[in-house]
Amino acid sequence: MSQLISPFHIAIPVHNLETCRTFYRDILNCEEGRSSEHWVDFNLFGHQLVIHYKPKSKEPLHLNAVDGKAVPVPHYGVVLPWERFQAFANELATKNVKFIIEPYIRFEGEVGEQATMFFLDPAGNALEFKAFKDMGQLFAK
Repeated sequence: MSQLISPFHIAIPVHNLETCRTFYRDILNCEEGRSSEHWVDFNLFGHQLVIHYKPKSKEPLHLNAVDGKAVPVPHYGVVLPWERFQAFANELATKNVKFIIEPYIRFEGEVGEQATMFFLDPAGNALEFKAFKDMGQLFAK
């Protein structure tokens, strides 16, 4: 597979458009793009994230065990440069983001070693941000 040559696009449902708009803009520092009364585009570390209004779901959050942690499914996020991950984790902590999984090193000393953290947006969408000291480990087996 070739390297990423263009930004990734993801659209997620939110039941509270204005609250999520504020979260992505002010907490995650995403630049806002186009919008309507039902959706808002954001620049999420160079990728297009679109939040779309959808009535609140009654589905509970599903969790799978990974590295001894309860990982929410589904989730989305971005792989950041190592130094940016550390700074971003600190920024989130100062903004009182409540982590589902606090920033830590997963698979330490193993293939695929990575820094990771999980938290929810105000609509209950799970986000994971991760980083690799060696980006060659991203798809390593």
